[in-house]
Amino acid sequence: MGLREDAQKIIDSAINAALPHTAVKKAIEGIDFSGGKLVLVSIGKAGWSMAKAASDLLGDRIDDGVVITKYDHSEGDLPNIRIFEAGHPVPDENSFKATDEVIRLVSNLSADDKVLFLVSGGGSALFERPIISSDELEDITEQLLASGANIVEINTIRKRLSAVKGGKFAKLCEPAYVYSIILSDIIGDPLDMIASGPAYPDSSTYDEALLIAQKYNINMSSEVKELLSKETPKSLTNVTTKVTGSVTQLCMAAEKTCKELGYKPLVLTASLCCEAREAGSFLASIAEYYKDTKESLAFIAGGETVVRVKGKGLGGRNQEIALGAAEQLSKLNNVAVFSVGSDGTDGPTDAAGGYVDNNTKEILKKQNIDIHEILDNNDAYNGLKACNGLIITGPTGTNVNDLSVLLIKR
Repeated sequence: MGLREDAQKIIDSAINAALPHTAVKKAIEGIDFSGGKLVLVSIGKAGWSMAKAASDLLGDRIDDGVVITKYDHSEGDLPNIRIFEAGHPVPDENSFKATDEVIRLVSNLSADDKVLFLVSGGGSALFERPIISSDELEDITEQLLASGANIVEINTIRKRLSAVKGGKFAKLCEPAYVYSIILSDIIGDPLDMIASGPAYPDSSTYDEALLIAQKYNINMSSEVKELLSKETPKSLTNVTTKVTGSVTQLCMAAEKTCKELGYKPLVLTASLCCEAREAGSFLASIAEYYKDTKESLAFIAGGETVVRVKGKGLGGRNQEIALGAAEQLSKLNNVAVFSVGSDGTDGPTDAAGGYVDNNTKEILKKQNIDIHEILDNNDAYNGLKACNGLIITGPTGTNVNDLSVLLIKR
């Protein structure tokens, strides 16, 4: 098999290992849902698949439920559960309407009732009821995304502008008990930051929120500045939380498949968090160092990089990682770098990520496409499309960060 075929096998096996169905069932088993009413709330890009796992196990025990997931991420009806699709990465009117339905669902619950709260990445945008105007929330979110702020910084701001983030959703459920099951998409699994921690005490402070706004020179109203100065819930007594999956699992699955394909694998990190194109350049530098190796090698990195948006092109962080490696790889033989988002969507595109090898630069050059110009315009999508380097998976049903791999085949 060639490098591209190997890459696809690694991608498929890693994503399959991170699918939430088995993990959610394992997390639910042993929880006593007897007594009063049981309602389900599932939010995020893996919201439908997590709800499906719970529905398969609990059946009619679920009295009522709501799923809020990204557009085109639902795979059909579920018994006693209403399904909403909404905007991501910027919340839209459907995000607000769906969240209003959740708030109504958990209102007036008793101490005998229980809430099964399933959380996955993307929940910050999808599960939202702003306490400022939606236009201003959209503007602030877009400013943060364009500035290169990481997900923890973005969520520190967003939870203070929301009626449900930063532990506030758990407060809305009181006196009912909340069982929160989380598919982690943030490095280190900080439970108060995943989906902006709707059912977890907030560890960030108002000082940190104000410093982030200052760091990225965020334009905001006096109302927003006042909200950033207010504190969020620091303790909750009605929640139990379990994490069911993370990027470490993604890396371990990739490592296993690389070994099966004849590569000697090394997991570099599960905490990759630099600028995307620099991550690609770093992986290519490793390939250059090992150019004389006599054995096939695979270097694996998981995490979530950032993109500083300066151009007007189309792309995502995984596509920039791949294209960021292409220049240096052109000097080598039988090497490839690929990077994918485990949820199947990279930025505002239909691609999960990108693939490049030592031939990519020459293919683009024949079409008068310059890699540096493409990267400067943040147009990795069209650059990779021109060399058949886009990785298309469609929505996967999971979301546990990104996977980047360098392959050296001998």
